[in-house]
Amino acid sequence: MSFDYTIESNKKPAELIEALEVELKEEGFGVLWSFNVKDKLEEKGLDFSDNFHILEVCNPHDAKEILSLSKLAGYFLPCKVVVYEDNGKTFAGMPQPSTLMGFIDDEKVQAAANKVEKRMITCFEKAK
Repeated sequence: MSFDYTIESNKKPAELIEALEVELKEEGFGVLWSFNVKDKLEEKGLDFSDNFHILEVCNPHDAKEILSLSKLAGYFLPCKVVVYEDNGKTFAGMPQPSTLMGFIDDEKVQAAANKVEKRMITCFEKAK
């Protein structure tokens, strides 16, 4: 079992991020926060040559539902999405909500995580 869901894309990272944002919005997810790790590390005087983007995304209705079921679920919110280049190829991925929420022993939490995961995977597939 893999903890992540990762796709490869022919798009440049900026193009893939833009496409992901459009698809996520269609599914009711908003980007709460986005940054490039490379830029942050360089701000701190550290050399990091690879662009590595992290987006934190959330659907407020899903967040309310899952937090109503278990406050522990908040440890895994918001959903994290990464976009990066490796050896000239562009990738995007996320930790699978079903895997993360599997640590909470609750069938209703797991069912909610599965629904979110399926919708996010659809967004990744459409964006690539």
